[in-house]
Amino acid sequence: MAKLQISLKARALRYLSAREHSRQELGRKLARYAQEGDDVEALLDTLEAAKFLSQSRFSESLVHRRSARFGNSRIMSELKSHGIDPESLTDIKANLEADEFARARAVWERKFGTVATSQEERAKQMRFLMQRGFSHRAIQAAMRASTVSYTHLTLPTKRIV
Repeated sequence: MAKLQISLKARALRYLSAREHSRQELGRKLARYAQEGDDVEALLDTLEAAKFLSQSRFSESLVHRRSARFGNSRIMSELKSHGIDPESLTDIKANLEADEFARARAVWERKFGTVATSQEERAKQMRFLMQRGFSHRAIQAAMRASTVSYTHLTLPTKRIV
């Protein structure tokens, strides 16, 4: 029995119902299924005009999905790879910079939770955060804050009577 062929528009709506897509990403996915005479760019224009495809919604969605795990440079790099325009990138970067330290600290606490006791361990923790895309300044602040918070939690070894 022959498989039912769905239209490009139906396929695009199926992709968009699952999650937000960038125009570039959706175009690439649809191009695989385009038949002779299909105009993918015209379809994308139609979807944008009908507000089914939105660059701002895609950007917000990606930032929301990635911000709990990754730093600014990693998120910005991913947005650039999806073809987001530079004006939007500037606004997004400004919003991300406001809480990068807190996000770096949260990622550090989930992964390690304890202060490094040696230089090698500290370097390992810093490399981990750098690979996640956090800035050097945010990493330093997160590591410094973790050291301070744990030194305040230590109890005296002798009991004073």
